[in-house]
Amino acid sequence: MSIPKKRRSQTRSGQGHYFEAAPQARPRPRTVALTLRDLSLALQTDSGVFSAERVDPGTQVLLAEAPPPPAVGELLDLGCGYGPIALALASRSPQARVWAVDINQRALELTRLNAENAGLENVVACLPEEVPDELRFAAIYSNPPVRVGKAALHELLLSWLPRLADSAHAYLVVQSHLGSDSLARWLTTQGYAVQRLASKNAYRVMQAKMTPSPLRGG
Repeated sequence: MSIPKKRRSQTRSGQGHYFEAAPQARPRPRTVALTLRDLSLALQTDSGVFSAERVDPGTQVLLAEAPPPPAVGELLDLGCGYGPIALALASRSPQARVWAVDINQRALELTRLNAENAGLENVVACLPEEVPDELRFAAIYSNPPVRVGKAALHELLLSWLPRLADSAHAYLVVQSHLGSDSLARWLTTQGYAVQRLASKNAYRVMQAKMTPSPLRGG
């Protein structure tokens, strides 16, 4: 399972592609602030990663509006970038283990550095193929890479959402003009019950859960 590498999109600064495994953009390290009601962190970023110049507004909305993570279990930040979602989950649920997954090696290195700086030992930053196949997640949180295109995004979600544990939920944030409503409709056709939890600053926060079937049970 992997995050699609095709149809790569540029960073906001235009320096390299954040879907590259090894970004070619010249390093330009900087610090950005993640500020939430219950948490404030200084995060190291760099060129060649998603939203290097600030914490993405969609990420801020997701972390402010989605339900808190389960207290224990395996949690997934799908497409972690430099780690704002993963670190927030790890801070809010210190007894859980957070898998921060990305194909971008520079992003993973930054996530590890940011977790270390924050004293969060329950974050595992790794490539998709390094996540054990048998793991089932108590929750998935993601600001998914919608700009890779619909087909690649659907492939990504169909690779990971089925790994939710029974009765567990995925929480996704998508801009309204980038297809949040169409994504919700598509998820419904794939057997997921989808609920809009919040609409703020042109972003939609969605909750998705696999609907029961006679073959899957309750």
